[in-house]
Amino acid sequence: MNNSIEGLEKFKNEIETYLGTVEKRLKKSTQAVYTVRFNPFKGTGSGGNQSFATAFLNENSDGVVVSSLYARERVSIFSKPIKGGISEYELSEEEKEAVDGAMKSLA
Repeated sequence: MNNSIEGLEKFKNEIETYLGTVEKRLKKSTQAVYTVRFNPFKGTGSGGNQSFATAFLNENSDGVVVSSLYARERVSIFSKPIKGGISEYELSEEEKEAVDGAMKSLA
């Protein structure tokens, strides 16, 4: 009987350690994704909603916003880090909208 209680206690400790590890990993994983599609050439009659900004955030609102500007001649891609929902780099309106949308889905 004593062996089975000790075995259960050891198993419980192993499960608690494992769950602690999983919890740490989950906090760092992407919890929210939000995409905004837009036309950077509004009013010119060219282009379409082929450009986008997508925010990927964890539960601490840390992550990245990736944006792409599409033109017939080329495609430009930008990536800006996000810490606590804020970037040290200037964000476009579409990038701000993507970050805000992702943060709202975390609540």
